Amino acid sequence: MTGYRYNDAFFSRQPHAARQQDTRTFPMVEVLGQISQWLSGYYTEMSLMLMATILVVYGDIINKHVKQLLSSYHFIIRTSLFILLCAFGYGALTLYGAPFLLHIIKYLPWYLQGVGFIGAFVLIGILAERRRYI
Repeated sequence: MTGYRYNDAFFSRQPHAARQQDTRTFPMVEVLGQISQWLSGYYTEMSLMLMATILVVYGDIINKHVKQLLSSYHFIIRTSLFILLCAFGYGALTLYGAPFLLHIIKYLPWYLQGVGFIGAFVLIGILAERRRYI
């Protein structure tokens, strides 16, 4: 029985060396981790940029729906509500949406967070291209 330890968790006898955790890192994880480390100081700003980009690309859809809702009202009411939407509605979406996007990105493993931001910007670019926005 020398060289073996009884492992209560798995109820099996494994060599001690087999139970040790693998500490090797793969080159791709190192590269992705380096990208995430470079960008980590800018995650707050990047989430704000991402939210602003989403609002730029999809703001016309929001405006179109609001325009349909307000079309039956008087000009002064329509104008006032549109100003409120643009000033406070989009401001609130930016203010509260950016931390929410950052929270979503933080669900990724640490070495994928930087690439997650880059991928999100590429995805928004592709979606903008499909909408003929670019």
